[in-house]
Parts: sequence; structure tokens; C-alpha cells
Amino acid sequence: MIAVWRLLRLVPHVLHGLWIVKRRFELLPAAERHQLVQWWSLKTLRILGITLKAEGTALPAGHLLVANHISWLDIAAVHAVLPQARFVSKADVKHWPLVGALVEGVGTLFIERASKRDALRVVHQTAAALQAGDCVAVFPEGTTGAGTELLPFHANLLQAAISVEAPVLPLVLRWHEPGERFSTAARFIGDTTLVQSLWAIASARGLGVEVQILPSVAVAGRDRRALGEALRGAISARL
Repeated sequence: MIAVWRLLRLVPHVLHGLWIVKRRFELLPAAERHQLVQWWSLKTLRILGITLKAEGTALPAGHLLVANHISWLDIAAVHAVLPQARFVSKADVKHWPLVGALVEGVGTLFIERASKRDALRVVHQTAAALQAGDCVAVFPEGTTGAGTELLPFHANLLQAAISVEAPVLPLVLRWHEPGERFSTAARFIGDTTLVQSLWAIASARGLGVEVQILPSVAVAGRDRRALGEALRGAISARL
């Protein structure tokens, strides 16, 4: 069965990635870390039989990526195209087996979504990262959706870009498979567990993901809620 074969290949790949993060990552310059992140992400998609199509041009440094959110594999899809991205992720991902250690090792910023105080801390942390020239990526929907329509955007983290006048780069993710413009296998919604989602993805035939980088948006003088609506509209129009 193809799903079993893919998962058998994925396990040593994940363990190898974990070894790299634990043993080598901090010793390497940023450019080499980014190369490893991209290599690992591309191979992850390849092992799972996922094709990748990328469009658009990234900015060199110091910008906020804003993307729609469908799957836990969105991070791998983005890192396959933009390996320099540091994601803001919900705190419980840190405790996922193997995956948590991997995402923490590549510089992920974790947030307790239910805590306003923690959200403020992450806004300041994100602003500092942007000012230092980092690329930070957020999913303003706050959770995964079905992919066909966007959930409302939470604009809190956009304040980080506004406060340091860092440009925002909208990113459109679309998972698809034969006969489905928006893949059902890639969705990670409702009561679906990580194991169930992984099996559905590994079992899928012809699964693919498109990553579209839209033109950057200047934020000087913008209100975060209005900015959030503008970004949501731009991403939704491309879907």
C-alpha cells in the first residue's frame, strides 16, 4: 500500500531532520540553515507524493508573511519556497511528537492564543524579529479552514509590522488533487487528529500544493483591522 511505503520513508527523514536541528543547526550560518530547511521541506513533500508549484517573488528581508491556513503541512509548503520564514504557531504544536521539536528548532515563535497578554508578548517579539531583518510568517485566520473560503482574519499580529513599518507579503496556499480544486485530503479541520490527517495525505494520489507570492503591501499609517481586511481580500481573490 502506497501510504505505508510513504510513511516508512517519512519516519527516518523526520528523525534525520531532528538530528540536524539538535546537533548542527546552531553552529551553521543563516544561509546554510535556510538551505537545510528548504531541502528538508522539499523532500518531505516529495516523500508524501505532493507536487509543488510556486509563483511570485519574495522580498529580501525584514517582512511579514501572511497566509491562509489549511493543513499542518502548510509550514513545509512555505518553507520549500521561503525557507527563511519564522512561523508564529499555537503553543500546543510544541508538544506534538517529533514535529514539535522540529518546528521549535527552526526558530518558531509560539503563542498562547487564548491569552491577550501572551499575544502582546508575541507582537513585541515579532516586531523585534522584523526589525532585525527576519522574515516572520503568520496565519491570521488563527486556525485551519477548508481551503475554499477564508475565515475572518485576526489582526493583532499585524501590529508588529505596522509598528516597525515592515512590508507585508500576502501568500496564497491552495491544496488540490485530481477532481478537486480544493483538496479534502489535505484539510486538517474539525475533530481530525494529526494521525488521521497524516494517513489521509499519505494515501492521496496526485496531491499538490500551489504557493503564490502576491505583491508586497506597505503598512505605513495603516490601521491593523483595515490592513487585515485588505490582505484577506487580496488572498481570497486569488483563491
